[in-house]
Amino acid sequence: MPTEPYPNMEIADVSRPAAGGLEIDLLVSPKASKAGIGGVVEWRKRLIVRVRAPPLEGRANREVEVLLAQLTGRRTAVIAGQTSRQKTVLIAGDPEEICADLQTKT
Repeated sequence: MPTEPYPNMEIADVSRPAAGGLEIDLLVSPKASKAGIGGVVEWRKRLIVRVRAPPLEGRANREVEVLLAQLTGRRTAVIAGQTSRQKTVLIAGDPEEICADLQTKT
């Protein structure tokens, strides 16, 4: 099973416009040594997000929300997968602008 990011994939491949913003499918890696965006996994069609927090009591979810909010400057919420490594987040704002912002940071 490949877990390395694929440079040919774009944020648009793992996201979709939604009411009020952009939904992005994530693969979260908790307890990482360094927090940040790790690229896109092609076969799962998910953006890799590494967080330092453990997956206990919602700490990793909160760190995902804070990290993406810092990267985009927009309100972010985990809307699906609260107890899973595979999550969906909603980032409020214009979907095209959000895609463009995140594409430059992956």
